[in-house]
Amino acid sequence: MKNHILIVEDEEKLAKFIKLELEYEDYKVTVVHDGLSGLATARESNPHLILLDWMLPGISGVEICRRLRQTGDKVPVIMLTAKDEVSDRVAGLDAGADDYLIKPFSIEELLARVRANLRRNQEEEDATVLQFADLTLNRSTREVYRNNRSIELTAKEFDLLEYLISHPRQVLTRDQILERVWGYDFMGDSNIIEVYVRYLRLKLESDRESRLIKTVRGVGYVLKE
Repeated sequence: MKNHILIVEDEEKLAKFIKLELEYEDYKVTVVHDGLSGLATARESNPHLILLDWMLPGISGVEICRRLRQTGDKVPVIMLTAKDEVSDRVAGLDAGADDYLIKPFSIEELLARVRANLRRNQEEEDATVLQFADLTLNRSTREVYRNNRSIELTAKEFDLLEYLISHPRQVLTRDQILERVWGYDFMGDSNIIEVYVRYLRLKLESDRESRLIKTVRGVGYVLKE
């Protein structure tokens, strides 16, 4: 799937030039020329990266970036601007921009910045999504799937599974699990781990899937096939 890049730039000739260069590099590109359309398009199309002009009709690029971040949108944003004062760069970065390119810039540098930000974002996503066998856990959205079947977990069930899937094939002792999932000062029933492992197994194996959470008698538990 092609990476989708949104350009929000009111200089139409510049926007057209950048669009052609990005399409030549095999990106999917959308262009809008004002702030309100830029914000709406960013929210509706979920691009992989935004090239965002600072000065725009309607609302500024800084305000667009700020509003996206306020709603939890982590799309990489590269600000394009003629403003080159340190205070301006700080303002853009404080609003949530990931990178900053001062006009005029070379297309080679722009393409390099695009590649770097897309690569960094992909690396972060890879660290967010954990997978073992046919089990997938997303730390960011707290979603869990097995064989593409969505599994609803409580907060503590999720925390326990996250700890197990973060250490695949590694035997985790009861003390390690208690400290990591319930906290070192937990004073409740010591059988709490067994209870939650049973809850997880019921949910993970409800479609007759094979058991992944194995008991190591006298020690603890391990996630393995």
